[in-house]
Amino acid sequence: MTYLKVILVGIPLSVLLFASFSPAQAANPAPKEEMRASWISTVTNIDMKPGMTEAEYTAWAQSTIQTLEKKNFNTVIFQVKPTSDALYPSKLAPWSTYITGKKQGTDPGFDPLQIMLDTAHEHGLELHAWINPYRVTMVSQGLEDLASNNIAIQHPEWVVKHGGQYYLDPGLPGVQAYLVDAVKELVANYDVDAVHMDDYFYPGVEFSDQETYEKYGSEFTDIGDWRRHNVSQLVEDINQNIKAIKPWVQFGISPSGIWRNQADDPTGSATNGNAHYDQLFADSRQWIQEGSIDYITPQIYWSRQLAVASYSVLLDWWSKQVETQAFVHPVYLYIGMADYKVNNNFDTAWENPRELPEQILDNRANKIAKGQMHFTLRDILKNALGYADIVEEEIYTAKSLTPATPWNGSNVPKKPINVDVDKQGNSVKIMINNKKRTDAKKYVIYRFEGNQTVDYQNPENIVGVTYDQNGTATFVDLDIDPGKRYTYGVTSISHTGVESKDAKEKKTKK
Repeated sequence: MTYLKVILVGIPLSVLLFASFSPAQAANPAPKEEMRASWISTVTNIDMKPGMTEAEYTAWAQSTIQTLEKKNFNTVIFQVKPTSDALYPSKLAPWSTYITGKKQGTDPGFDPLQIMLDTAHEHGLELHAWINPYRVTMVSQGLEDLASNNIAIQHPEWVVKHGGQYYLDPGLPGVQAYLVDAVKELVANYDVDAVHMDDYFYPGVEFSDQETYEKYGSEFTDIGDWRRHNVSQLVEDINQNIKAIKPWVQFGISPSGIWRNQADDPTGSATNGNAHYDQLFADSRQWIQEGSIDYITPQIYWSRQLAVASYSVLLDWWSKQVETQAFVHPVYLYIGMADYKVNNNFDTAWENPRELPEQILDNRANKIAKGQMHFTLRDILKNALGYADIVEEEIYTAKSLTPATPWNGSNVPKKPINVDVDKQGNSVKIMINNKKRTDAKKYVIYRFEGNQTVDYQNPENIVGVTYDQNGTATFVDLDIDPGKRYTYGVTSISHTGVESKDAKEKKTKK
């Protein structure tokens, strides 16, 4: 019946065959812990339109988070420092032009980060604050477009022009200290779950920092090694300062997909593309080895069929690195997914709506990758070729918890002290009172029907996640059958994602 219907609406048989049930899916059901994140890009207003009022922005944040929650995502990576600016009130950076659409430094009259953070936590999603440390301007901007309190205006000696853009010079101690202070301000003032950096480091080999190298790089005979040292030093300093303020806040980086090619290093990947070690002077493997990050998300933005940079080859290579090179503590591997390439690339593999969904299944089958991050929000919503429907209906079929990071704190929280349920027609309100404890950051709500076996390992039984609010929390289950009786079990989740061993259970009345 399905075959006949599809053929009648004109879909090619090749696509139809791709739509068959995947053996990998059957062998790798949805795990209970899996990172499922969406980047929300604010630079050049990719995912967020400028000039919204507070009410309009709040409605957009609510709609965005509710949509991702419905699709069983559990994290947003919100770009809060797209250049040397901020989408929150900062003493160290001006207001971003991307929030108001006006001159940089224009106050929108509300706090975009706080609203997005509150909304994400209200719906049980983590928020990772995404920063771009070195970038001062985009190609369309000049120094005259910057606010007077921009660090590049206050310290023009810190700025280097490369191509059509301006950057802070990573080799200057003042720049390093400023960037660390900016992260400290962010972490101290906001209850973010992680700080996230993407793939922009040194912008290229011809970066004009010879004078800086001669002044500060005397210990290095190669300018490339010195540049990589500068980036790794910043990474280490940021991580240490995050942990000094809030030990549970994670630090993750999403570098480009290739560390080094085998042609340049026998320990590199069997690829032939731009390597960030050589082109951007970022030694991502060193961060894994030294434990200066909690997760790494290589942007493997290629298909499995692309010979010069195969997704499959790179998935295996990165898996080996986190498995064998993480000497200080585990480093989680998440994969950056190229949602933006679906039906929009020279590589015809992206014309297959199942290319990206099958990549997710490959991640699961791999057993080392612990999830994925999707670039970017507008492409998830665009749903080219229906690929996002496939992900939602066949792969992200149940909710999942974000992977715990016990190396940042291994204490196991106790179950909530008190849980009450109130069945009201077509919904059930779950009220959590845990005021005498401070060991829970959020709670997981499980639901079981009638005499159903209570199984807390099956993610199909998770109906929601809710964040603690000063010892209390509330969750409303809107997806119930009024004629059925349910048992709700509630577990506690620590600040580092560790779940309580037991659950507080409560039954609804008939």
